[in-house]
Amino acid sequence: MTEKEIETQTEENNAQDLEQEQAQIIMTWFQHINEVMKAQFPEYEVEGQIGNNPTYGPMFAFTLKKDEKFTSCGFFLNEIMRNFQTNPNAGLWLSSFFVDLLRSPENHLLPNPPQTEDQAKELLDKHIVPYCASAVREEFPDQKIYVDLELHEEHGPVLEAGFVAVQDGNNTCALPLQYLMTLFLLNRDPAEPLIQAMYRLYEENNLGQA
Repeated sequence: MTEKEIETQTEENNAQDLEQEQAQIIMTWFQHINEVMKAQFPEYEVEGQIGNNPTYGPMFAFTLKKDEKFTSCGFFLNEIMRNFQTNPNAGLWLSSFFVDLLRSPENHLLPNPPQTEDQAKELLDKHIVPYCASAVREEFPDQKIYVDLELHEEHGPVLEAGFVAVQDGNNTCALPLQYLMTLFLLNRDPAEPLIQAMYRLYEENNLGQA
């Protein structure tokens, strides 16, 4: 083998090793979270699956089954790792997403992803964006809120929100529409991260003291 071929072979081997290592980390976390779910919901049958989002990386989804009722919710691996490494109540954080869904009598399976661009646009325009806008406004009834769609150089279309009262400095927050759509498809509340970001703006600008 030439030196060049040896280099290429070494690079390929290193890449394979890294891939196997990452797959092992993902599987270890998945098994751990699966056990946490079983401990949090002992009266339910727990089923889990691993997926991957090209933008947001590995994702886990879990389904609770009991008496013909199915309740599913999904998570990004990076948010799970962050919470379980820093939050002493990470198990409660995880289970809280299911508790809200379990309160309703209906089944909550993961929504079917849109199959075409038109379907995706309709889901965003008619459901996700209006829902996020109304949820943010309801959260801050004492404030005038503006919500608008913008185009971000790096992240593409984003949903931007801000307080009309704040004119200067850090006065808006924005989340990619693709991220909001992904949350929706995981049976998560797409308005939640927007509301959290708005609370940070609210506190930074002392709006509660006005």
